[in-house]
Amino acid sequence: MMLKVVIAGSSGRMGKTLLEAVTEASDCVLHGVLSRSDSNDVPSALIGADVLIDFTRVEATMQHLQLCERMGINIVIGTTGFNAEQKQRIAKAGNKIGVVFAPNMSVGVNLTLGLLEMAAKILNQGYDIEIIEAHHRHKVDAPSGTALRMGEVVAQALGRNLSECAVYGREGNTGERDAQTIGFSTIRAGDIIGEHTVMFAGLGERIEISHKASSRMTFAQGALRAARFLAEKGKGYYDMQDVLGLRTD
Repeated sequence: MMLKVVIAGSSGRMGKTLLEAVTEASDCVLHGVLSRSDSNDVPSALIGADVLIDFTRVEATMQHLQLCERMGINIVIGTTGFNAEQKQRIAKAGNKIGVVFAPNMSVGVNLTLGLLEMAAKILNQGYDIEIIEAHHRHKVDAPSGTALRMGEVVAQALGRNLSECAVYGREGNTGERDAQTIGFSTIRAGDIIGEHTVMFAGLGERIEISHKASSRMTFAQGALRAARFLAEKGKGYYDMQDVLGLRTD
């Protein structure tokens, strides 16, 4: 059976890559596109679809989510920048439809999350942790959703709360570094697709775990894997750890 896919943000950088991925997939068909939520008849585009893949902006994604709930259509969300309340709203939608929500759909990034958990548990004393991320000049949120997720994984492995130990940038006379903090540094420049490095810096050695994306196609292929996953699983709230079978808890 062909999976009928609607792409939101089809005129954007990620949207164009998703269109290419769907067109090339032998088990998917492009059912519709949404270029702007305020210039399309969105419900009409969604009628008869199996899944909406959405890598757009927070406000548009929340509107699309509500429509998908009402119409019984699964949704794959790669949008970033949601606040805690909005994340809870997305999770709640899993009671009615299938939802995969992940800040990064890349298989490599999600494997990296597992490596970070392992590293944090081993390097749990005497190592300062810094997260450095770089993206293109057009990205509107910082730090990236992927960087924040990496921070959450590391903090959880160390028994810390990221909201209490994160440091987002430094300036002036900051004093000595608090050993319990997790630092974030953000770069926005040119056409960088996405680069993330987590540094564990001790006395006499430094361990760095990095992921660098050279094409948006890796995210698009991951999103299609998520769409196929929902076609089999049905309603529920999932992330890419579920899709890739990497869940250990």
